[in-house]
Amino acid sequence: MQTATSNNKQLVIIFDGVCNLCSGAVQFIIKHDTKEQFQFASLQSAFGQKVLTENNLSATDLSSFILVEDGRIYTKSTGALRVAKRLNAAWPLLYGFIIVPPFLRNGIYNWVAKNRYKWFGKQESCWLPTPALKSRFIN
Repeated sequence: MQTATSNNKQLVIIFDGVCNLCSGAVQFIIKHDTKEQFQFASLQSAFGQKVLTENNLSATDLSSFILVEDGRIYTKSTGALRVAKRLNAAWPLLYGFIIVPPFLRNGIYNWVAKNRYKWFGKQESCWLPTPALKSRFIN
């Protein structure tokens, strides 16, 4: 966990905008975020790059899911589980996996992240939200 300085009071998910798995995850989150708590930005965006730089994270390593929550940075499986905790239906139950040691959770996370383009493909450019969703995305 690290400290963020951009958009400290909002919940922002920063994701790999060209990854099909990541874009699908964002669409899933939007569908299950009935309270519209989350905003989104791609790692490739100016905002995403600024958060990476301000928190001494690699600006070229686009394999991590990042959640900015209350001015703090949560990456990889911890970020994903903290997002699940805020979704509707039974998805918050997944947060119970937080008791699994991070080296195990992130080992699985890293394996999927390493293979995500091979398994799910990637786009030539970042996924663009529909006009109705555009207000939830940070450039």
